[in-house]
Amino acid sequence: VQLQASGGGLVQAGGSLTLSCAASGSIFSINVMAWHRTAPGKQRELVASTTSGGSTNYADSVKGRFTISRDNAKNTVYLQMNSLKAEDTAVYYCFAYGTTLGVSQNYWGQGTLVTVSS
Repeated sequence: VQLQASGGGLVQAGGSLTLSCAASGSIFSINVMAWHRTAPGKQRELVASTTSGGSTNYADSVKGRFTISRDNAKNTVYLQMNSLKAEDTAVYYCFAYGTTLGVSQNYWGQGTLVTVSS
């Protein structure tokens, strides 16, 4: 299973970006898809997650600004980021927890860099 993330880039503070991540390969089901991020000098943190049933969860720091959505048919997750701040600068990683060939496990994408200039 591969997770291919895209959509990162350079944006000014207050601007918007949309990240996308598509899962491909021999996937039976994906329960959770999420975005994590690693900011310079900080540990990786959960940004937002969504389940196959549509439940969502957000870090307090992004509530009201970021929206996670998912296309189950395409095994793709999106992260709409609005009102971006300099502190949102980080490498964003796509995550999935799913079942392949009877085995449930975590999958990580390669990361996409988001840089917010102040």
